[in-house]
Amino acid sequence: MEDKRILYVSSEVVPYLAENEVSLMSYEVPKMINDQGGQIRIFMPRYGNINERRHQLHEVIRLSGMNLVVNDMDMPLIIKVASIPKERIQVYFIDNDEYFKRKATFSDEEGTLFPDNDERAIFFAKGVVETVKKLNWVPDIIHVHGWMASLLPVYMKHYYKNEALFADTKIVTSVYNQSFDGALNEDMLKKVAFDDIAEEDIKLLAEPNYENIMKTAIAHSDGVIVSSENLSADLLKSVEESGKPFLPYVAKDKFAEAYTNFYKSEVL
Repeated sequence: MEDKRILYVSSEVVPYLAENEVSLMSYEVPKMINDQGGQIRIFMPRYGNINERRHQLHEVIRLSGMNLVVNDMDMPLIIKVASIPKERIQVYFIDNDEYFKRKATFSDEEGTLFPDNDERAIFFAKGVVETVKKLNWVPDIIHVHGWMASLLPVYMKHYYKNEALFADTKIVTSVYNQSFDGALNEDMLKKVAFDDIAEEDIKLLAEPNYENIMKTAIAHSDGVIVSSENLSADLLKSVEESGKPFLPYVAKDKFAEAYTNFYKSEVL
């Protein structure tokens, strides 16, 4: 993968958040490609429970300052950056006081999902793409991890479909086990459709539960990786019937060769 450019967009990344399937693989996969000589960038939200002082986050003024429209509201974009110690890997953080200042990731102390998680996902997807445009860094592959990042394939295939910068960029989505119960805001479909995305293309978001959000991401990806060993039968069926190249689950100690071969043979 030498000199290939891969953009990793994730809901969660170690060491900035606690270890789980998504956060661990969102670190291990970029590290693997970095070790192979690939060029990588990682993007994640700057949740309020990330310790900025300990992890030495700092704002990138030249990238910050633009406003993103979410459901007809102007929301300021703040970009912060840090480096994963010892790995020489840069991580970019998408930030906004309204969406990400609270001291939690997806839900409150009672475990109730934040009612604006849908808008946070829209803001995150747009923020990643707008920042990459400012960097003028053209990824060969965008690899998406976690549901908070799962609108990125939708926006790339519709909202940003005429961006010449991404004309040859392919999108891979890793699908993990269900990570939240219930559903996001019932108006999620309308808010995404506000960005001139046809409701027919995102109709599953009328009921924005975890599986429907991930099925929508699968439908807009160029390749899919099954990243949980015991993925639900319904999601596994969606992957297998999507018509997209897909990589079945591979154990963590054997993923490097499998992921590399999948990138090379099925996506690039």
